[in-house]
Amino acid sequence: MAERSSAGVLSVMLEPGVGMTLPAEVREKLAELELELSEGDITQKGYEKKRSKLLAPYIPQIQGVDPSLQIDTRAQGSSQLLSVKHHKSHTPNTRDERFRSDLHTEAVQAALAKYKERKMPMPSKRRSVLVQSSVEACTPPDTSSASEDEGSLRRHGRLTSTPYQVLSHPHPTVEHWFNRVIQGSSTSSSASSTSSHPGGRSSAPHSALNANATAAALADLMAHTHIDPPSAPPDVTGLSERPAHHTERAQVLSVRGVSRGNNHVVMETADGVPVHSRVSSKIQQLLNTLKRPKRPPLPDFFVDDFEDLLDVQQADPDQPRPEGQQTSPLEGEALGVGSSWPPSLTAALQRWGTTQPKAPCVTSLDTAGKPVYTLTYGKLWTRSQKLAYTLLNKLSSRNEPLLMPGDRVALVFPNSDPVMFMVAFYGCLLAELIPVPIEVPLTKKDAGSQQMGFLLGSCGVSLALTTDACQKGLPKAQTGEVATFKGWPRLLWFVTDGKHVVKPPKDWHPPIREANNDIAYIEYKTSKEGSTMGVSVSQAAMLAHCRSLTQACSYTEGETITNVLDFKREAGLWHGVMTSVWKRLHVVSIPYSLMKVNPLSWIQKVHAFKAGVAVVKSRDMHWSLLAQREQRDLSLSCLRMLIVTDGANPWSISSCDAFVNVFQNRGLRPEVICPCACSSEALTVAIRRPPEPGVPPPGKAVLSMSSLSYGVIRVDTEEKLSVLTVQDVGQVLPGALVCVVRVDGPPLLCQTDEVGEICVSSGTSGVAYYGLPGMTKNIFETIPVSPSGVPVCERAFTRTSLLGFTGPDGLVFVVGKLDGLMVVSGRRHNADDVVATALAVEPMKFVYRGRMAVFSVSVLHDDRIVVVAEQRPDASEEDSFQWMSRVLQAIDSIHQVGVYCLALVPANTLPKAPLGGIHISETKQRFLEGALHPCNVLMCPHTCVTNLPKPRQKQPEVGPASMIVGNLVAGKRIAQACGRDVGQMEDNEKFLYIQDVLQWRAQATPDHPLFMVLNSKGTVSSTASCLQLHKKAERVAAALTGRINTGDHVALVYPPGVDLIATFYGCLYAGVVPVTVRPPHPQNLATTLPTVKMIVQVSKSVCILTTQAIMKLLKSKEAAAAVDVKSWPLVMDTDDLPRKKCVQIYKPPTPEMLAYLDFSVSTTGILAGVKMSHSGTSALCHSIKLQCELYPSRQIAICLDPYCGLGFALWCLCSVYSGHQSILVPPLELETNPSLWLCAVSQYKVRVTFCSYSVMEVCTKGLGAQTEALKMKNVNLACVRTCMVVAEERPRMALTQSFSKIFKDLGLSPRAVSTTFGCRVNVAICLQGTSGPDPTTVYVDMRALRHDRVRLVEKGSPHSLPLMESGKILPGVKVIIANTETKGPLGDSHLGEIWVSSPHNASGYYTVYGEEALHADHFNTKLSFGDTQTVWARTGYLGFLRRTELTDANGERHDALYVVGSVDETLELRGMRYHPIDIETSVIRAHRSIAECAVFTWTNLLVVVVELEGSEQQALDLVALVTNVVLEEHYLIVGVVVVVDPGVIPINSRGEKQRMHLRDGFLADQLDPIYVAYNM
Repeated sequence: MAERSSAGVLSVMLEPGVGMTLPAEVREKLAELELELSEGDITQKGYEKKRSKLLAPYIPQIQGVDPSLQIDTRAQGSSQLLSVKHHKSHTPNTRDERFRSDLHTEAVQAALAKYKERKMPMPSKRRSVLVQSSVEACTPPDTSSASEDEGSLRRHGRLTSTPYQVLSHPHPTVEHWFNRVIQGSSTSSSASSTSSHPGGRSSAPHSALNANATAAALADLMAHTHIDPPSAPPDVTGLSERPAHHTERAQVLSVRGVSRGNNHVVMETADGVPVHSRVSSKIQQLLNTLKRPKRPPLPDFFVDDFEDLLDVQQADPDQPRPEGQQTSPLEGEALGVGSSWPPSLTAALQRWGTTQPKAPCVTSLDTAGKPVYTLTYGKLWTRSQKLAYTLLNKLSSRNEPLLMPGDRVALVFPNSDPVMFMVAFYGCLLAELIPVPIEVPLTKKDAGSQQMGFLLGSCGVSLALTTDACQKGLPKAQTGEVATFKGWPRLLWFVTDGKHVVKPPKDWHPPIREANNDIAYIEYKTSKEGSTMGVSVSQAAMLAHCRSLTQACSYTEGETITNVLDFKREAGLWHGVMTSVWKRLHVVSIPYSLMKVNPLSWIQKVHAFKAGVAVVKSRDMHWSLLAQREQRDLSLSCLRMLIVTDGANPWSISSCDAFVNVFQNRGLRPEVICPCACSSEALTVAIRRPPEPGVPPPGKAVLSMSSLSYGVIRVDTEEKLSVLTVQDVGQVLPGALVCVVRVDGPPLLCQTDEVGEICVSSGTSGVAYYGLPGMTKNIFETIPVSPSGVPVCERAFTRTSLLGFTGPDGLVFVVGKLDGLMVVSGRRHNADDVVATALAVEPMKFVYRGRMAVFSVSVLHDDRIVVVAEQRPDASEEDSFQWMSRVLQAIDSIHQVGVYCLALVPANTLPKAPLGGIHISETKQRFLEGALHPCNVLMCPHTCVTNLPKPRQKQPEVGPASMIVGNLVAGKRIAQACGRDVGQMEDNEKFLYIQDVLQWRAQATPDHPLFMVLNSKGTVSSTASCLQLHKKAERVAAALTGRINTGDHVALVYPPGVDLIATFYGCLYAGVVPVTVRPPHPQNLATTLPTVKMIVQVSKSVCILTTQAIMKLLKSKEAAAAVDVKSWPLVMDTDDLPRKKCVQIYKPPTPEMLAYLDFSVSTTGILAGVKMSHSGTSALCHSIKLQCELYPSRQIAICLDPYCGLGFALWCLCSVYSGHQSILVPPLELETNPSLWLCAVSQYKVRVTFCSYSVMEVCTKGLGAQTEALKMKNVNLACVRTCMVVAEERPRMALTQSFSKIFKDLGLSPRAVSTTFGCRVNVAICLQGTSGPDPTTVYVDMRALRHDRVRLVEKGSPHSLPLMESGKILPGVKVIIANTETKGPLGDSHLGEIWVSSPHNASGYYTVYGEEALHADHFNTKLSFGDTQTVWARTGYLGFLRRTELTDANGERHDALYVVGSVDETLELRGMRYHPIDIETSVIRAHRSIAECAVFTWTNLLVVVVELEGSEQQALDLVALVTNVVLEEHYLIVGVVVVVDPGVIPINSRGEKQRMHLRDGFLADQLDPIYVAYNM
């Protein structure tokens, strides 16, 4: 946290409560204390102790004050901050001051002050995640450990404790700290979660709406957002059916509109919400946040007419445009020529090695700062010769020399060993080998290591040189050899220490030639995307560069320079290894490890060695500021040049200014500061020369950031908030030509007030990217042109990737780098500028050591800004969230750009670059792969994504008559189809009633087996022949007769088996109406028993028939806890009924009489009972018999639940009607034996089998790896002709295809698997059957579907969605596609509602309210035009008919029916219709840890629930991935992302997701989510 300005803050704190201020002397002492802390002369603990002592007499009552208040008053108190701007405290959490600018900090504070405190809903996090994120990665305050990175500076023996302590706890214990972390937030911390623990931040002043206000607000909102649900049966209840074999799945029972008999709290129906719920208050907050006026939206990025995405971005008419003159190339001074200069770098080495052998070349230091060894020019010359001779002559493979001149060799040397590196580098040059210096690989998983391997591979490197000590430290394989790193070529490692090299013979001399255009060395560079390239530098360029630097820096022989940089690349290599040898300088090399221990070391060495030049980065200057008070007797008067090599980062200016301010009194002259601009491709671009004495140093430019974002230079006058102060980086190098060209498009020269990419043409640049000719041409061979297209000059230029402009006096200014450039909606933003703004947000010390990465990711055709920062270990949830929301506001205010994602990760977890710093491309890669594991995430797609396609406006509908005429004119037929005619009755079909059929079979074929039930072991548990079934049914009828009246309803609560079937027919014999009900699950009574109760109640059953075991269960103590057991109707068990014959079997007076009730829960959570008449029942059986060719000689296997729909019909009705034998496999048994169903199919050589999607899923997941084992058991599925999945949804192609693929090995024909389609109004509309063409598949454009249109596309085209035909239309069934609104008929291949007309349609809904009138049109509706006579039933499903080229069994062209999805399930968003399954499929593909997904909407927000199959650490990774994929593929912004455990999404027996239950559970706070993210 920012240093406390205690005096100011305390007076602010005390005034309201006590009405007093502190005496002046106490304030003075406090100020001194503050200064001591800020300068690091006192530990945090000591500071706390002394401070509480001083304040004790005045504030007995301040003990409970929340320290957050002190931080929140920062803005008011900032004027009283002590002026210690440049003497920041030296704590382990030191902010990275490279980005420090007091002006900018003030600007950020002012910007934030303009915002009212915006209340955003805080994400909810499960406690386990909290502890993980806050504790795993961090250490308690008093045992914290420092990392090795840029900001890490640590004094030995001094540990500072957390600055977050209340006065009453001067010595917090580790337990106290741990408790604080845990208390951070509960599972669903409410928006106001006022935390009382010391680390929390009370938000009581602006606490969230109270429950009543929330309720009122929600009710108000509901009043405005009520959407008429598509016609559906009344929402009776929210019963969740027991999944057949997902034991792990929770049965979420959120009863919607609960039954009357119970004393439940009545919750509202689908549109309502339990308003006391915390979740809903958060969503309300989110809506309020989103309602706030945003900036006027940018012009639409593209118009989506789903033909093409048109990029129609218009520029802002008021944006600034360049008005200056055309620039012309800038020429550096002439490069001096000296006759006596060596003709090459090796010649220079030979000269100094022989004429000045005692002259010091390089001094290396140990970590204590003591000089370890000084290499002289003589030693460098002899040792390099030895190495050169050894490399060329002593290394061989198969008697061939291993290396030839021109081969590439890797140099792997640590930053602490400049001596060995110099010897290896010059050894290679003397041997005419090409050195490729790289970083030392520390682990097998170093960030960017794979890319480094790619570079080595492409350079053909086979040998790596290293030191003995370094080789010992490399990761080893089990053999003891150096491990092979991922992506690296096979390398031989050669140690260059003395004992391994050989003295060359007297007559051997290395070839010393003049510098030519052959490659001298390759320097690596990493691109923005993370790929690593090698920049080739020729011998001539290397020599010219040394000469240019010598002239620009006025180096003189024997001069001493201090080098703090990495000597392997860039300025460290150019000054400290090459130019130094060219001009015989003495280099004192400061290793990174020494800088971390003693940041002043480089200044001490400048003083000790009287160095004239120091080569540093702004970071090194900043670090030394923190430590400088310890040294009194340092003098920097000897320095004539302080070369700041990252001068190209505009934010280095603050370090330069601060350094001058502090060290001026130590002899530092302000004019010695020389920023320079470097580039991997063009080497040194420009460098400031020390001015002549008395000349004022060059000025600075204060530029408007807003104009810079348009690439235009405007000196800022009025807007003091968002400015960028830049200093020049001096003049062009001698002999070079510099110009500025446009960043995009052809290289046009810029105007004088325009920012562009700086290009250099000189003999000192790199020549190519090694082995990449295409990229080389773009970068190294640019020909700048004038606006008329004429080349500016003959010379080719090299692009530097620096963005800037040329100013007066031939000065070069740099405002950023292409690597950090983010182009959002056509405006350019620099990553460094955004980092500076974020780091200026109070509390500044929130970010752990200033470690932050900013980059952009491309989502929906535009760049989106992502900010990732490491948070301090002691930060609480509230702190993190508050800081994040302030950062968003600051960036929005200063840069006028939205942040797409802000992620906080635990301290020390971001991938590191070789010398500290953050590896940006690796961080970006992890973010995109979902491997960053943040502990806090805030996504703001609502504010950033302004280029969504326009919401669809509903056009006035064309009338149905015009539609028909239009279709006729277009030659399109009306989309209508029917199954074949129902043929003549056979002799057993003269009976109308199914119970008569059973009696007839009992007489005609008494011993014919009808049913066989298998148990989990695969053995037959029970069977029934025609006569046995008839006898059992008679007993049941006899038991019922006299007890209940004809026409009463009876609930049958049985496990799947023969008893259920026999009791069903017993009811028909007795003239009562059976209702089959799934029995409650004994282990899960609380959620399954209310379902039973509800169906019994809603169906008005007067009696329950069941088994003894279930009867006991219904009346048990456990049951009493779930329902009122006294209110059950009469319960009879049918286990031991007396063998009585019923006096008379009931004959219904008309076939239209009710036969049975079929109750089922729809996926929208609505319990709907439909009435099936006797005629409908017989017609259904007859139709299925014809389609599947069922005869008494056939056997079919059924693995379905027998309680509703087609499953019930196949299980209980069809065998009796057609006489075939049914092998019944209860799906529940597959839990213990997944192969049961397939083994039965194989054993009984079944040709026709039925299953559900959940059964198919169990087989696919459970048996996928066991096909070989099943083969051994002789399981053979070649007998199967049709395997039909019974479904009431769009066919799940991915599942059916993987099932076919897996079991192909067992002989399953890929043509065998198909699906059926049925719904509440008609349980069997389509069924593949045994004859007829195979199901066809078409591909439709998903974007067209959203507009309710069908557009057929090719397989694999973008946005294509495969749809499989849902089986063949059953005999006697007619289907038409109608417009949902006008009810007019539609043409072929048009999307509309599927209407069905058939003798086996259900005859209506049976509901407790009897509101049939409301939904009458579901069962008897007529077309508004065309054939207005036929009575249709509306299925509630969208689909289309398409005439295919195939022929039906009757020789006509086949009409295929494609089901797209249920109307009730669709989501209406942005005026378009979305099918949840499409969004869910995209989401599941987004990350391998997403096991399942369900989406629903709440108050127009899209809520995505994902099940996480993996560690909870990954939960927050999913938030961004889910948001990205839904934006990219569906153009929708996700409002809430909920991450839950596997099995939370409720699934019914058919394997369908119960999305509405999930929604109710979420809103009622019952899901126990791992994480809930509210996207802004």
